[in-house]
Amino acid sequence: MSFTAMRIIERVITTADAGHPADRLLKEELKAVKSLSARETTEISRTVFAYYRWFGWLDAGDSLRTKLGRAQDLDARFRQDPHSFPEAELIERAVPEWIAAETRVTANWARALQSEPAVWLRAKSGRTEEVTMALGDCRPLGIGLLANALEYMGGDDLFRTSLFHAGSFEIQDVNSQLVGLVCAPKPGDTWWDACAGEGGKLLHLSNLMENKGLIWASDRAEWRLKQLKRRAARAGVFNYRAVTWDGGSKRPTRTKFDGLLVDAPCSGVGTWQRNPHARWTLKPQDVSELAVLQASILNHAAPAVKPGGKLVYAVCTLTRSETIKVADDFSKAHPRFKALPVKNPVSGKLYANGQCILDPSENRGNGMFVAAWTLDLEPVEV
Repeated sequence: MSFTAMRIIERVITTADAGHPADRLLKEELKAVKSLSARETTEISRTVFAYYRWFGWLDAGDSLRTKLGRAQDLDARFRQDPHSFPEAELIERAVPEWIAAETRVTANWARALQSEPAVWLRAKSGRTEEVTMALGDCRPLGIGLLANALEYMGGDDLFRTSLFHAGSFEIQDVNSQLVGLVCAPKPGDTWWDACAGEGGKLLHLSNLMENKGLIWASDRAEWRLKQLKRRAARAGVFNYRAVTWDGGSKRPTRTKFDGLLVDAPCSGVGTWQRNPHARWTLKPQDVSELAVLQASILNHAAPAVKPGGKLVYAVCTLTRSETIKVADDFSKAHPRFKALPVKNPVSGKLYANGQCILDPSENRGNGMFVAAWTLDLEPVEV
């Protein structure tokens, strides 16, 4: 490894903390150094992520270089034979001890966390074959409504491809794509993506709506909505309106919607495979505070659903506080919202109570929780 590469790795690891995520620092460092080859960039990224993936196995007293070498050896051994690690060892070391109070830590989940994450694409409707042929190294998932989902196994920088700039595909996790399918908006509908962020799920909703109807997109951060605007322009999405909203009781519009998606801010436990640094910076207090925020956003947004309309709550986490508890508390407080059965198109499992947990060990996507309701029609006065 070159001196420059090693210096980048050292700067990222010694600087990273809860307020400065390693993946963000890594992105900034790699962007700043123009002389790196694609091979070096890949090697640096893999080394940093391996360090945090195997952090629970490292000796705190060792030098950073010794830790990096140990992490790389463990990573290579795991790739060669994942089952060479005892289940009890994986469960104990792959995640912080406190998480067991919030979710069941299984050997399958721990093994999934120690694997390199898959790269998932969502081809625009009608362009799946074109994207598959042009990029190469693509494995179509080929399952019903997920026929546009592709696993990319090549080494090209997808953001630089002509197909990406033409809006022919998005880089989107397969389980995030499932959220859009649960929403199932129809062309001509009016939807509200209440926590739109940079627009990943909004672009999918628009594609499902054939760019017809209207999607209100809101977020508390204006810079995210500006990024959404750039992404939407590239993807050819025009049936949306963006506005800031702080999640409070004053909604950005009085419109009543056919559908509402609350893809709420969360602890991100479901992304720990993709972002292993976060395993060691997240605290139980963070989960508790986020659960309060999620419930608040859900309660403030829900009155915007029209009778007969749909409400979908989604978070990329697996903690009970942010998933089942938030959904159950909402159902108790809003009895007119009835659970809408959800089916996982990959496993075929039907969740009659409207609460679906997407396990990363099942289809190599992020861990997700999705809950869906429909608002009862108002009683007719006699």
